[in-house]
Amino acid sequence: MNMAEAEGCCGLLYYLGGFTALYYLLKWSWGCWRGFKVYMLSEVWRTDVRKFGQWAVVTGATSGIGRAYALELARRGLDIVLISRSEEKLLQTAKEIESQYRRQTRIIQADFTGGESIYPAIAQQLKGLEIGILVNNVAMNYAEEFAHFLDVPDSEQRITQVINCNILSVTQMTRVILPHMVERGSGLIINLSSEAASKPQPMLALYSATKIFVTYFSRCLHSEYRSRGITVQCVAPFVVSTNMTNNVPVSPLVKSAESFARDALNTVGYSSFTSGCLTHALQNIALSIFFPAWFRHSDFYVRQMEKYAHSIKQKLQEKKTQAHSKEE
Repeated sequence: MNMAEAEGCCGLLYYLGGFTALYYLLKWSWGCWRGFKVYMLSEVWRTDVRKFGQWAVVTGATSGIGRAYALELARRGLDIVLISRSEEKLLQTAKEIESQYRRQTRIIQADFTGGESIYPAIAQQLKGLEIGILVNNVAMNYAEEFAHFLDVPDSEQRITQVINCNILSVTQMTRVILPHMVERGSGLIINLSSEAASKPQPMLALYSATKIFVTYFSRCLHSEYRSRGITVQCVAPFVVSTNMTNNVPVSPLVKSAESFARDALNTVGYSSFTSGCLTHALQNIALSIFFPAWFRHSDFYVRQMEKYAHSIKQKLQEKKTQAHSKEE
């Protein structure tokens, strides 16, 4: 290689390096701007959710994130249809909304693990309502802690229940309500996914698989119907202190359900896919950097998850023993 060729190669590498640096700088800048807009600017200029319609329908509305969404939507001026399994808890939550926020409520008792047979009755009870918002929140895990797929208790029944609750509920509730939104040219559907869907999660195989369905379904639906005035938002939180997470204590990394629902609702109109709050978005970035996919699928990682699952199981057993002792 002569001097001219060497200089040409150096020049090419120089420009390639410059373009690469510029690409990553622009990518980083765009990410920072989006994060600022979605999680900080939205705190100041919030979307008025009343513009979507009078009523909001929330599934799994008597505990955890679902209950928090129902209360927050009522606080922001919507009437609420609460759908859940326990009539007692439904009445209690409805009473709280009516007394605290002076909003109308309706309750529908339904067990989402039961399959497709429940939806005609739900559709009948929703007739005549101007439903502006649907929150598909109801979900369940297949075990109290991380577990191998074959170690799930009552696996034959449990697998069907998880699929019915986590997947069928989202698609069927959307099928019931979306046509009326399209007819009016306005509506918001919020589907609760999970950080467990961001990457395949060993020891949460079925749960993470159902949640990636929710993510893909939501993002495709948003593309299909946004031109008709419909917003479909997918919310993928990290750990929130709820019954599903064994009410893990609230911390800088773990949000309460109430705080999370408030922050997540602020992102409506700013992003169709969100972690829900700034701390969870930062955790998502950190997880991608420090726990890449190859590491999550390594034997070492799975062994550590097995140990962690065992420790959680022991703690849960101790709690149950203590609770049983107090009752006696």
